[in-house]
Amino acid sequence: MEPASERQSAGKDPGKGSRRAISIPASGPQEGWHSMCGTGIAAWCGPTTGADPGGITVFAIFFPGQGAQFRGMGADVFGRYPGMTRFACDLLGYDLVSRCRDNQDDVLSRTECTQPALFTVNALHTFERERREGPPADYCLGHSLGEYNALLAAGVFDFETGLRLVKKRGELMAAASGGGMSAVMNISAPRLLDVLREDGVEGAEVAAYNTEAQVVIAGSDSALRAAHASLKARGIRFASLRVSAAFHSRHMEPVRSEFESFLAGFTFAEPRTTVISNVTGRPYERGAIPQMLSRQLVEPVRWVDSIRYLLSLGNGLEYEEIGGDSLLRMVKSIAKAGTQNTPIKSGA
Repeated sequence: MEPASERQSAGKDPGKGSRRAISIPASGPQEGWHSMCGTGIAAWCGPTTGADPGGITVFAIFFPGQGAQFRGMGADVFGRYPGMTRFACDLLGYDLVSRCRDNQDDVLSRTECTQPALFTVNALHTFERERREGPPADYCLGHSLGEYNALLAAGVFDFETGLRLVKKRGELMAAASGGGMSAVMNISAPRLLDVLREDGVEGAEVAAYNTEAQVVIAGSDSALRAAHASLKARGIRFASLRVSAAFHSRHMEPVRSEFESFLAGFTFAEPRTTVISNVTGRPYERGAIPQMLSRQLVEPVRWVDSIRYLLSLGNGLEYEEIGGDSLLRMVKSIAKAGTQNTPIKSGA
């Protein structure tokens, strides 16, 4: 197939990504990387994970979500994989390369474009990493949309299926209206909820636990206005996010229902590399892919719990982010909080 030949003939330059190592828990020896073809499109997936009773080290690969997009992204990989790039453009119905290159009218900020664009670019970077025979991962995890790249990397579905899923997901989320999201800094989630409760703010809920001191809230427009007034009066920093609706909250229930029906039309393999779920902050359980992907739309991203889980596994953690370094900064912040030896059970 053309994608396979592209992967054989691609040059030696590495794809974008960052890698860091810190001395905190993990485990799991691995076999080599695999390649998988689905509907004629080559897709990358990780090896079967085996537990290491010695708990020497863990190597995790992270995939960023919406917000990591930037003008010019993909320029280093589109040319290396012309067949897969053309396939993505045909499936999406527009010229993805020019949209990423030019970002005319800030099109990359539109959810229906952002999600398939990020998925495709990070998938190509993942294929490039495989071609360079990067070290195999013990765990794959992604933040919100990034979880789809983690599942692709773990062999749960092929490139075409993943692109169809995120295309539909992006369209449904973009069509949702009313409400929004705000990032709140330098305060823990429990304290933030106490503050909002003390000030009589109702309807704002946690949408993402990013670090010990950075929380994203979501809610209706009126709920967020009240939350902003409360935070401003108390001198607590916050920033409104450029999204069209209250993602990862109960406001997305109508979207969840439609997406759940869409997911029913696909078959998913079990992960070949352990994938951590945003919903639980723990590894996916067998047969849980559709359920977790639909729940992800209406429940918070438990990134802190996910990283705490990794930090609790052994003697050290190495991690690499595909396509940026925003998640690496979060991981470093969580590790510095010094709670890695006492992970808490997810409330989901």
